[in-house]
Amino acid sequence: MKLIAGNSNRALAEAISSYLNTPLANASIRRFSDMEVFAEILENVRGEDVFLIQSTSFPTNDNLMELLVTIDALRRGSARRITAVIPYFGYARQDRKTGPRTPISAKLVANLITTAGANRVLTMELHAGQIQGFFDVPTDNLIVGPVFTPEFQKRFEGESLVMVSPDVGGVVRARAMAKKVNADLAIIDKRREKAGVSEVMNIIGDVKGRVCVLVDDIVDSGGTLCNAAQALMDKGAKEVHAYVVHGVLSGGAVARVTASPMKSLVITDSIAATEAVRVAHNIEQLSVAPLLGEAIRRIAEDRSVSAILD
Repeated sequence: MKLIAGNSNRALAEAISSYLNTPLANASIRRFSDMEVFAEILENVRGEDVFLIQSTSFPTNDNLMELLVTIDALRRGSARRITAVIPYFGYARQDRKTGPRTPISAKLVANLITTAGANRVLTMELHAGQIQGFFDVPTDNLIVGPVFTPEFQKRFEGESLVMVSPDVGGVVRARAMAKKVNADLAIIDKRREKAGVSEVMNIIGDVKGRVCVLVDDIVDSGGTLCNAAQALMDKGAKEVHAYVVHGVLSGGAVARVTASPMKSLVITDSIAATEAVRVAHNIEQLSVAPLLGEAIRRIAEDRSVSAILD
């Protein structure tokens, strides 16, 4: 087994390498003066089982090209199997036609990864589970239950806890989390007037005097979470926390979160933290390196991956 790290999240790749006690392979992924991506694998990979770790986060298109070019370099180097380990899969929110003459970009990106030469994909908390079907190669979509559940149990022991879905689309995820920690469920009913802008309309469930935990897969601008947190506090919640897998946190999101009534926003390291995220007083990061590392080990040994999610 060989591990190769792209440039999108070197710290996570190193943490996975440490968990597996397997050094990162020697590779050079750099730019020419006109910003073309060039990848060179500096050791033999012929006949090897290779895992390429690369999130397609900001800058999304650059990191995606790094992924594709490096997969091609591995294929031409005669790697036996290439697994694209994509902790955060960019373009996942474009998973359907939202209007006439619009793309399904998640399918396009899946085609690109497959065509480049990936034999398998390992990713985490896709925006919609059916995106797995966009790939024509075996695809494992990990859930973060094994990471978040122990944290819930330790942090909120003895509290009257309510898991809250910030929208109707996230109910399945919030319900699964609530079941694991024996908590109640609430749902935010919101109306989105246009992309990037949300308006909280109603709260379904009893939150008065209780600790509310918002659960979601992606926080981008932070508007949905912050509006939801304010609505929960207005309804008498004792305190509000948020646990979100992928901390995109673009634009003024960090400032928005720090100014919100949320006591804490917990994200994973699927996306490399910016300096603003690292210094924010109410943003914390949990590592998914053990989860991804164990999945990589099991794939390499042809053992069950789903067993670690039970």
